This record gives sequence, C-alpha cells and structure tokens, in this order.
Amino acid sequence: MTAPEIGAGAKLRLDKWLVYARFCKTRSVAAALVGAGHVRVNGARVQKPALPVGPGDVLTLTLPRVVHVLRVEAPGLRRGPAREAQTLYMQLSETRDDAPPNPRFEGKGRPSKRARRALDLSRGGGTD
Repeated sequence: MTAPEIGAGAKLRLDKWLVYARFCKTRSVAAALVGAGHVRVNGARVQKPALPVGPGDVLTLTLPRVVHVLRVEAPGLRRGPAREAQTLYMQLSETRDDAPPNPRFEGKGRPSKRARRALDLSRGGGTD
C-alpha cells in the first residue's frame, strides 16, 4: 500500500496539520486545543478537530501568552523537523519577543543560604 499523494490543493484534518506544523506535540493535544475553542479557521471558531484545512486558509491559534495568525501554505506529509514544518505555513502576525524575562533567574546558579533567606523574606515567607 502506498502513501496517498498529497497535491498543492489537498486538504488535511486540522488536528493532523497542527501536529505536522509542530504547534502541538501530539494529535490528542491538538484535538483538545481545537475542542477548547482556541483555534479559528478563516475567522470562525472551530469545535471539530476533523475540519479539513488546506492552502489559503487563515488560522488563528491562541496559545499561552501568544496568539499566532498564519496562512496554510501546504498540507504536509509528516511531523518532520522544524525547518520542514515552517514551510507549511506563513506567519501573518508579528512575532513579539517583548515578554519580560523571568525575574527569578539571573543565570548565576544556585543561590547561597543568605540569598535564599532574602528571597524568602521578599516573597512574604520567613522564619517564625
């Protein structure tokens, strides 16, 4: 049995496409994302993960702390490397790297006992 031939105009299930484009790690996670209403196709909220998407469709993904707006360029054949997955879509929204850095991590390794006590006091904890 041979793999089905997927042409330029072919459509693929939405949950499979999200996995192939590496927005979700597994198909069940992708189906849960769609079922929770975090995905829109061409502006309409989608509840069914089996909705076929193809080239030209505009997807809006609401993920934690970021919203992706992208246009489907190709259906994809597999969940390949990131470089291959990036050819499946075109990012329409601006990528923002203005998220504040984690204030706790300063890159200096484990804090000393004195620094841990200061952290405990600043967080409202302390010794009683």
